[in-house]
Amino acid sequence: MNIVIGLSSNERCREKIDFEHDGANGKVYLHKGDARKLDFISDESIDLICTHPPYANIIKYSEDIQEDLSLLKVKDFLEEMKKVASESYRVLKKEKFCAVLMGDTRQKGCMIPMSFEVMRIFENSGFKLKELIIKEQHNCKATGYWKTNSIKYNFLLIAHEYLFVFRK
Repeated sequence: MNIVIGLSSNERCREKIDFEHDGANGKVYLHKGDARKLDFISDESIDLICTHPPYANIIKYSEDIQEDLSLLKVKDFLEEMKKVASESYRVLKKEKFCAVLMGDTRQKGCMIPMSFEVMRIFENSGFKLKELIIKEQHNCKATGYWKTNSIKYNFLLIAHEYLFVFRK
């Protein structure tokens, strides 16, 4: 089994993969890259993809890295997610799984269902939705700020994300 994990910190990633478990005998390779350009991975060579993309223009992961999806407006973010879905589909083996953790946002008092837009993008790339899991969020960094403002400006907190589990 080959699994590729790409996160921002190599050291943090190495910590997360340093464990032993009966039956988990595969190799884990770490590669820092861009999920829109997985040219270092062969077609249909990956067993499992797990991703939690940065949300468009919500939490900024960088100040000036041009390729940073977190700097994009929602429309542009969704356009770039088409490339992520296409590359994910290309590298994943048939009958294997791709899990995408995604949330929504609010702009000018209205909900923007980014998660479901991303779900459709992955389906349009050929994936079939196997499971939809709702993940409740607790103790987020900005919860206090948003809780105060939700009362002041009369809106509900977004207290969940969706874990879409797709099969190729």
